[in-house]
Amino acid sequence: MRWFTAFLIAVMAFTLASCSSKFITYNGPEVTRVAVFKEDRKMYLLHHKKVLKSYDVDLGFAPLGHKQVEGDGRTPEGDYFIDRRNPNSKFYLSIGISYPNAADRAYAASIGQPPGGDIFIHGRPKAFQNGKDDWTAGCIAVTDKEMREIYAMVKNGTVISIYP
Repeated sequence: MRWFTAFLIAVMAFTLASCSSKFITYNGPEVTRVAVFKEDRKMYLLHHKKVLKSYDVDLGFAPLGHKQVEGDGRTPEGDYFIDRRNPNSKFYLSIGISYPNAADRAYAASIGQPPGGDIFIHGRPKAFQNGKDDWTAGCIAVTDKEMREIYAMVKNGTVISIYP
């Protein structure tokens, strides 16, 4: 009977150790800004001027230039803020970027087109794990592991600056 109890304890310990949550806790310095440099395919989480973390990113499938209309495949450029979270995203986890702003909507309206929306920082599906191609519809993609960190570190209301 002792061996059976020991076996059960070992199985329970292994089971608990193998259960990992996609939600982690972050207790470090506040992320005061997210900076994305499209040309370099880099994203930085900053505490004021200090870089806390950096990530390689994938962008929209047509990354040159500022997003102007729905379906153009571009990643927006400019200052926005993190405005929502999706713990059940089909791209693992995601945090929303406040595109389109008033200027984006006005420009799209002036040319008779919708501005698009639903721009997020999100995880990367297995089909795109090589990280070598821009493939999103305008979002910023990182690995799922990196997205766990970002989701924990970046709070709603954080400014995101996206540079060409």
